[in-house]
Amino acid sequence: EWQPALKNVSSSWDVGIIDGLSGWTTSVDDVPADTISRRFRYDVALVSALKDLEEDIMEGLKERELDDSVCTSGFTVVVKESCDGMGDVGEKHGSGPAVPEKAVRFSFTIMSISIRVEGEDDGITIFQEQKPNSELSCRPLCLMFVDESDHETLTAILGPVVAERKAMMESRLILSVGGLLRSFRFFFRGTGYDEKMVCEMEGLEASGSTYICTLCDSTRSEASQNMVLHSITRSHDENLERYEIWRTNPFSESADELRVRVKGVSAKPFMETQPTLDALHCDIGNATEFYKIFQDEIGEVYQKSNPSREERRRWRPALDKHLRNNLKLKPVMRMNGNYARRLMTREAVEVVCELVLSEERREALRKLMDLYLQMKPVWRSTCPSRDCPVQLCQYSYNSQQFADLLSTTFKYRYDGKITNYLHKTLAHVPEIVERDGSIGAWASEGNESGNK
Repeated sequence: EWQPALKNVSSSWDVGIIDGLSGWTTSVDDVPADTISRRFRYDVALVSALKDLEEDIMEGLKERELDDSVCTSGFTVVVKESCDGMGDVGEKHGSGPAVPEKAVRFSFTIMSISIRVEGEDDGITIFQEQKPNSELSCRPLCLMFVDESDHETLTAILGPVVAERKAMMESRLILSVGGLLRSFRFFFRGTGYDEKMVCEMEGLEASGSTYICTLCDSTRSEASQNMVLHSITRSHDENLERYEIWRTNPFSESADELRVRVKGVSAKPFMETQPTLDALHCDIGNATEFYKIFQDEIGEVYQKSNPSREERRRWRPALDKHLRNNLKLKPVMRMNGNYARRLMTREAVEVVCELVLSEERREALRKLMDLYLQMKPVWRSTCPSRDCPVQLCQYSYNSQQFADLLSTTFKYRYDGKITNYLHKTLAHVPEIVERDGSIGAWASEGNESGNK
């Protein structure tokens, strides 16, 4: 039972898997509406997840020596939400209905459950998900045959999910756990999104925009001039306000002036996400960048102003072949997590250095990778203050050193431009860790492995 009853949500509780379009059937064209998506009702799925954790909750109360007959209210559940597009999911040769060959999967993970006890200021955590990035803790909520770039269809299907989530935030769940009725409040944090999906959900311009960051208002050239000193300014509410300004143009400005005023918010924010950095895509984005630096160093770009396409084409096979022979690292079409993890190691840099002619450049590459490997555990680990306290303390210093190296030795690459994830890695990690305690735990891996 929910108190007060959920607004805009059907009161029948015996809901199994429902048609994800829930009544929107007329709004989506070209595709037979009854095939396009399936989902669980959000509140029903959460209740089912809590019932699965019933033993853990009772164990947690016992471990903290709390009398379970007294603990009937004041439970808080923190939920991580993830959503990701999946490419090619077409039938190889079937005769099913014509649906898009792309899919999107939305899922959630119960991260922690805590309880406020009379007389105590802080909540006591009685359950903490130990493997927040495993597909086993990641519960699918909605599966849709939609291209993640098809904003209209995506919002039509996730609209009811957003409505249910909003209703649950304004209500409490009364549920029988361990034989007694207890009351739970839910907090939702949308952190398992890659950058493309965050822009989609928050109404920001897509990846090629001059406003490169989903956390601050920095432009690409500002971020490359000042690599480290930025703080998080964007939020869902501010994005909504900016969209209103974009829509109404109260100061009758030109399109360009207006765009600068709203810092690239040009669509209506649809679902609140938590401004954070996705550790998995951070890995992938930075590895892609290092892979390009390796190529440029093999071709000694720092000496040439702009090498021809033919020259560039020669460096890549040289690098791939060398990595394959020495590290057994097969070339990939698109950078993936496993390749990224193997490329970003000291031994990989040593292998690359064999192809770099100047000793000075080799030293610079080694130093760059060393600093990176000092920084990486901070946004990778589930609990940095416990797992890598030293690196956490040194993070700002290391990121400053890293930025100095980029803006001097590797200036040919970072003059006036920088990639989105490199900017976030250098500028925003300490602030997010201070606020949330972890970046790694909130990443999208669980959802990604579920996609597999």
